[in-house]
Amino acid sequence: MRFVKLTALLGALLAFANPSFAEQQKEQVLVLLSSETQMQLADGSSYETGYYLNEFGVPADELLKAGYELVLATPKGNAPAVDKNSVQAMYFGGDEAEMARIEKVIANLPGINDTHTLKEVIDSGLGKFSGVFIPGGHAPLIDLANNADVRTILQHFHEKSKPTAAICHGPIALLSAQQSPVEYEQNIAQGQYAQATDWLYDGYKMTIFSNPEEAIFEGSLNGKKLRYYPAKAMATAGGDMKFAGEWQPNVVVDRELITGQNPFSDKQLAKELISALKQRN
Repeated sequence: MRFVKLTALLGALLAFANPSFAEQQKEQVLVLLSSETQMQLADGSSYETGYYLNEFGVPADELLKAGYELVLATPKGNAPAVDKNSVQAMYFGGDEAEMARIEKVIANLPGINDTHTLKEVIDSGLGKFSGVFIPGGHAPLIDLANNADVRTILQHFHEKSKPTAAICHGPIALLSAQQSPVEYEQNIAQGQYAQATDWLYDGYKMTIFSNPEEAIFEGSLNGKKLRYYPAKAMATAGGDMKFAGEWQPNVVVDRELITGQNPFSDKQLAKELISALKQRN
């Protein structure tokens, strides 16, 4: 007991004498983002995409305010791109000023223009991270849903029961946590028989951008079609899918997994993630 008190006292003295010491003691949350900006459609053409501004920025802002440090990682270690269609005040309650503030929050994140690669964060040791967060936008369908490094990362958080949060299309990354995610994705896209083998999240309650919501989005593609609907892919893999009505906030929590259905689930997802992180302390 005396040692614990002395350690706490020493920490307080060091933080007082050197404010940067307190910064170094912040818990870290890993943020997985896509490296890509061009999503292939069913006819072979492409659609420009990226992360959704509010789906990344609102939870990131709440995590920062709660005292967490964010470590950004992408498959290529490059700067992630925002989906231009997400830069709209409608995703911020119609508040242009709030949207601009969140844009600044993202712009000021350490590493936003030069992220770590997934391999780098794996090699550096995943044990230092308290949780992982995967923002949405269609970009995760390109390079996070079929990625062996994503599987390695998710397996760590799954086995350690650390909070794992994903929003809108972000949960599609969970499909990497199986034996053959590339084959599974190809079979789903081609309308063939698909079976997820040893999927870490088989039977978990979860959500993702719903089929009706995706159909509305697809209607904006001038007759073109997506390669597959994420909600169908997750259900086929073995997810116990839970949906609210279109554009209604919906967050599902099952064990360490926290998933949000759509852009309007951003604040609720942030709240659940921070609550789960605090419960581990």
